[in-house]
Amino acid sequence: MAPVFKLCFPALLLTLAVTAQAEDKTLNLYSWADYVAPETLQRFEQETGIHVRYDTFDSSEVLETKLLTGGSGYDVVVPSSSVLARGLAAGALQEIPHAGLKGYANLDPDLLQKLAAVDPGNRFGVPYTWGTLGLGMNVEAVKQRLPDVPLNSLDLLFKPEYAAKLKDCGIAVLDSPQEVIGLALHYLGKNPYSTDKQDLAAAEALLQQLQPSVLYVATGRQISDLANGSVCLALTYNGDASMAADQARKANKPFEVAYRIPREGTLVWQDNLAIPKDAPHPEAARAFIEFMLRPESVAALSNTLFFATANQAATSLVDPAVRNDPDIFPQPDVRERLYADRSMSLKDLRQRTRLWTTFRSRQ
Repeated sequence: MAPVFKLCFPALLLTLAVTAQAEDKTLNLYSWADYVAPETLQRFEQETGIHVRYDTFDSSEVLETKLLTGGSGYDVVVPSSSVLARGLAAGALQEIPHAGLKGYANLDPDLLQKLAAVDPGNRFGVPYTWGTLGLGMNVEAVKQRLPDVPLNSLDLLFKPEYAAKLKDCGIAVLDSPQEVIGLALHYLGKNPYSTDKQDLAAAEALLQQLQPSVLYVATGRQISDLANGSVCLALTYNGDASMAADQARKANKPFEVAYRIPREGTLVWQDNLAIPKDAPHPEAARAFIEFMLRPESVAALSNTLFFATANQAATSLVDPAVRNDPDIFPQPDVRERLYADRSMSLKDLRQRTRLWTTFRSRQ
């Protein structure tokens, strides 16, 4: 048996070496669905020889759980700024040195500054995409019922006499307690991240007034429902409303779907590229992030999902109809009225979740 062993052992070592090499040429990506254009992934794989395994999540909570639990096996994740902050507090992320990171200078200074509020020095997160929380609507249906009300005002939602007139054509609200309660507080002229009991009671009262006119509270469903006319007003993300508008146009619907940034101001959300502390392939992760800092890598995403890119050098590569849309790429005076996503403690989040559960339970 010894001769057989001597023959097999080198072959075994060779097999293990090849397997290890294959593993080193792998990147495990965890992100929202379709958040990297397929042609971009293909170019990355062809250029680097690194195979991308792309897993998706459907809520930030799912990502946060995996990130904070550890041992996820992912090399690059795409957290919002608030999830990034909680990941930092838990020591779940590793630093991404800027030195030698090609394309980093392309990033929007304003977005870097906003991110620095939760990631001082921008050491752990690289801005990827951004957008706003606002009003998606069936323009004709809303105008028919409220001909004299500005379409870019949160009054459409939060004035009960207006919401009541839209009840018959359907109002949908995003299922996100921190974001929606924050917007209600902002509408009332209060700090969107207030923990004051009186402020939260005022926000709860505002939502209670809205509740009788709401058809449903959900995430994602608004896209198809706006596109097919099942709802006429949705508090949702700009990209979701813009995708609904695109679907309605392609289906030759006899109505216009549009998105408006509230004139009162609203949340500017931001998604970022980050590397988990225990990423198995950190060098591949850095190579991927550097590749995604190329203007052409992210322009395709803006053209298909209608989210603004954090890469200023990519803007000129975005379709003119998208980059010139002020509700996707807002002008400086509008950006001044936007407040940044911010982390909240688990205690404060639970407080909002209880308020939200009461609001939802009346559906």
